[in-house]
Amino acid sequence: MLQRIRAIVQQLKSLFWTGLERLTAFLLPLLARILGEKKYSWLVGQVAMTHFFLLTKWRLIEAYYEAHVDRSSPYYRPIVIMWKVAGKAVMYVLIYLFVIETNIFWLTGEMPGVDELQNPKLSQASEIYSADGVLLGKYFAENRTPIRDYKLLSPYLVQALVATEDARFYEHTGIDFQAWAGVAVGLVKGGDRGGGSTISQQLAKNLFKTRTKKSFTKTGLFGYIPGLSKLIYKSKEWVTAIKLERFYTKDEIILWYLNTVDYGNNAYGIKVASKTYFNTSPDSLNIQEAAILVGLQKATTTYNPKRYEGKPLEQNKAWKRRNVVLAQMVKAGYLKKNSYDSLAKMPIELHTNEESPYDGTGNYFKVAIAKYLNEWAKANDMEIDLYRDGLKIYTTIDSRMQIHAEQAVESGMRSIQKTFDNHWTGQNPWVDEHGKEIPGFIDTVAKRTEYYKALVHKYPTNPDSVMHYMKNVKRKMWVYSRSTLGEEQMTMSAYDSIQYYKKFLQSGMMTLDPYTGHIKAWVGGLDFKYFKYDHVKQSKRQPGSTFKPFVYTAAIDGPKDLSPCYMMTDEPFELEVEEKGEKKIWRPSNADGTFSYAAMPIRRALAKSINSITARLTNEVGADTVMYYAQKMGIKSPLKAVPSIGLGSFDVSLYEMIGAYSAFVNEGIHVEPMIVQEIKDQNGKVLQRFDPVSYRVIKKESAQLVRSMLEGVVYEGGTGSSLLWNEGEVLVPTNNRYAPAFAAKTGTTSNHSDGWFIGMTHNLISGVWVGGDDRSIHFRTGALGEGSKTALPIYKRFMIKVVNDPLLANYKPVPFDKLDKRVVKKDFNCQSSYSTLPDSLQVSDSELDSLNSLLGSPTESPDTNQHSPQ
Repeated sequence: MLQRIRAIVQQLKSLFWTGLERLTAFLLPLLARILGEKKYSWLVGQVAMTHFFLLTKWRLIEAYYEAHVDRSSPYYRPIVIMWKVAGKAVMYVLIYLFVIETNIFWLTGEMPGVDELQNPKLSQASEIYSADGVLLGKYFAENRTPIRDYKLLSPYLVQALVATEDARFYEHTGIDFQAWAGVAVGLVKGGDRGGGSTISQQLAKNLFKTRTKKSFTKTGLFGYIPGLSKLIYKSKEWVTAIKLERFYTKDEIILWYLNTVDYGNNAYGIKVASKTYFNTSPDSLNIQEAAILVGLQKATTTYNPKRYEGKPLEQNKAWKRRNVVLAQMVKAGYLKKNSYDSLAKMPIELHTNEESPYDGTGNYFKVAIAKYLNEWAKANDMEIDLYRDGLKIYTTIDSRMQIHAEQAVESGMRSIQKTFDNHWTGQNPWVDEHGKEIPGFIDTVAKRTEYYKALVHKYPTNPDSVMHYMKNVKRKMWVYSRSTLGEEQMTMSAYDSIQYYKKFLQSGMMTLDPYTGHIKAWVGGLDFKYFKYDHVKQSKRQPGSTFKPFVYTAAIDGPKDLSPCYMMTDEPFELEVEEKGEKKIWRPSNADGTFSYAAMPIRRALAKSINSITARLTNEVGADTVMYYAQKMGIKSPLKAVPSIGLGSFDVSLYEMIGAYSAFVNEGIHVEPMIVQEIKDQNGKVLQRFDPVSYRVIKKESAQLVRSMLEGVVYEGGTGSSLLWNEGEVLVPTNNRYAPAFAAKTGTTSNHSDGWFIGMTHNLISGVWVGGDDRSIHFRTGALGEGSKTALPIYKRFMIKVVNDPLLANYKPVPFDKLDKRVVKKDFNCQSSYSTLPDSLQVSDSELDSLNSLLGSPTESPDTNQHSPQ
């Protein structure tokens, strides 16, 4: 067999030299043609001279060898063989290292380049900051925040690490050959072989993922061969470790290593681990805590201290592992024996503080930020990974205002939910426009859940089994509580769960600076953990009467050029419309079903939210003009110029509505809502700064007039008067109690399915929406379901919190500037006695559906699968 291998090797050598000769014979004429005869002759001469020089030197070496070496000596041949073996071994090692380093012919996979070694990249969490500098949350796949300064490490931590993982760390240059010898002895003796990997090698493994890269370019051809693959990745770690020792100091290697380690419980890196297990920083770790974290690195599950909480010490493997680390510190001279004896008896004390991607405030806007940044990166041909790149994202959110908004929504919705549950006691709230329960409603919802689909896949021919698991199999689950703060544990089936969640009303709230476009607060729902659907931007619903200001803006700013004192009569209005070739009569009614038949200025009609006048005014100025102004001012959802557009019959988002209202406060200039101000990379380099985008949409005079008209909603007996009642008195400016400091609009859609309120002060616009995820879930009476009863109280709670917060003194409402007759030429002083009227659209679903069908696009609805059992 050996002879056969030698014959094959000899044959391969012969083929190699033959091939080399043929290649030379082919290349030399080609080289002569390229260089020209003169240069080629010079090159040949140089090669000949070099060959002669080397040959001469070689002959001198041979002469010296013959003069000093006794070939007849009995030791001669063994020594020659030894040198040949050693020489070949060195040559083969060099060739092997060359192949490892260069990945020639893609045999061994990629190695980290010089740039990667000098600027290694860690997968680390991206952080979101508020405009006032508060950390709002993180995006992470690996929750890691690296430490940049070695001085921020506890000396106990460094000592425990070196003593346990690499006792000769400060003596070797990346590879510890003495440790290898120990491993070899351990293997021969059959005992514990120990470990030969240095901290530098482990850093190479952690930092460059030498063992986990699975693509062909990362692994190489040989990497798929069992046994050989282990030698290759070990070799990569050896080579990389030596390079790391060249580029970094020992302290820097320690720091990098501690930043890369996985400590379990989604804690990556020593900074997050210190907080997760002991709620402290790495520089404050005591000797026991340091020993626990170092010991944990060996096996994050087996030695996880959280796993043994409440168990006796003899069963606590984390405690035993900690004492092993302490013993190693004694052996290395870092700890005295008597100190070890006292420390080893002490139990483990944890002070856990685990982080989740859903920690902090504003989880709804975190999703919106992620979507926005991914779209921005795509538009700018950039690659970013929010979950690994360690970006610093500076938002427009005010952390204090965000907390106030979340608290206002939470407390306000619990009050509204209690009223809603009492209102529907003994009945299900999903009803048609005639007030009758919709048959099979929950069945329809259940069939859209992933759990139901999985059961159908499991029992394709047995529907009874599917329904059995859906309705009869109950289990304990944590649910969002109806009666207490946060969550509670209940026992229910999947079917019960769907019924439970479908009876919740939902809410959304957003606050905007109308001059900069900065979004100050964003609350997309009750609780992101249980309700993922965002009711600020994702959800789109009929805005009802909150859409009416666009009608009055079109009348005042548009071709009609009307004034707020233009007189109209509250009387029945009807219009013939055509749908699919069939003519129908549309007769909108007021919320209370009656008409006053009184003539009034359109200022009063807007304050009272009178449908008949708004519908007639829409017809006079033109539905297409109303649509034009709504779109011009910021409404981007699909609209169509139909008669009902002025009554808010088309679906829009709260985000759009608040952005569109900015022109009323900002003197006719619309500013696009923005949520991100600046992005920095993990090294603090600014990647992008975002500036406000604004442009004029209506005349300054028109904006002032409409804003003044909207003041009447609060101050002139309009539908928002209750804002300043009772505890709302704190909102009244102390220096001038009767000067209008608020402008607003309420809104309610048919059957009270949607309640809206948008309030404006001199430097803040806030909007609130309240309703069921399904339009069929709503209050039955306007006394409970109007926007002034559902959405306005949440806005009121929010503004009271803002006014009472001394840190937000600049947002305390102050009176709007009075209209100046010398500047505003149109008549605006047309007040008279007022009485409050409801604000509901109060037209039937069938009428609206008939008109909306002209749009020809389906209404967006939330994902009903979000509450399905896991």
